[in-house]
Amino acid sequence: MIEQKTHEVTVDTVIFTIRKNNLEVLLVQRGHEPFKDKWAIPGGFVRLSENLDEAAKRVLYEKTNVKDVYLEQLYTFGEPERYPSARVITVSYVALIRSDDIELAAEEGLNIQQISWHPVYKLPELAFDHIDILTYAIKRLRARLEYTPIAFQLLPIKFTLTELQRTYELVLATGLDKRNFRKKITSLGILKEYEEFTKESSKRPARLYGFNEDSIEGRKGLMSAS
Repeated sequence: MIEQKTHEVTVDTVIFTIRKNNLEVLLVQRGHEPFKDKWAIPGGFVRLSENLDEAAKRVLYEKTNVKDVYLEQLYTFGEPERYPSARVITVSYVALIRSDDIELAAEEGLNIQQISWHPVYKLPELAFDHIDILTYAIKRLRARLEYTPIAFQLLPIKFTLTELQRTYELVLATGLDKRNFRKKITSLGILKEYEEFTKESSKRPARLYGFNEDSIEGRKGLMSAS
């Protein structure tokens, strides 16, 4: 006899940002079972009328008020026991944002107790297999950092080279040599230099830079941890 089962499909979105000198991830605290009171990656069930990308955008907006961000499909997680009361397969997404660009909120009736940012290296206990999803997302983020300019999605429009280097260090979880980093990053031609400087009175003014979008097409091997 062929076993018949109903399979549900969900979407989960890992949102990274840089806050308080940390790489942080956006989590919601569940208000109902299963895993009531546990923290989780924002996610929800896919409706019959929508495709996966549409579902990911809708669920993210409903649960966090985050919208108009670029979502990249990450991986599909489908272990039989990942959801305690049903057979649920989830398609995960990942995005990078500037935390100052959004105001967090959840729609009423979704049984969400809290929404907040959490340092990825100091997480609360997560629901379901979300620690596996998050671990995979961090691994993918670090790999992408080596050959694409995705770090700029975490930075202000204008930033210093120190801020740029710190962003790389936070994602890679390792220190980088200042001289080598600056030599390598400036040689790539992906920065534009402003005739503007920081205005902090307690420190020597630092030049501000931006991302030169026109120069990045086709670039590979942007950076490594070496």
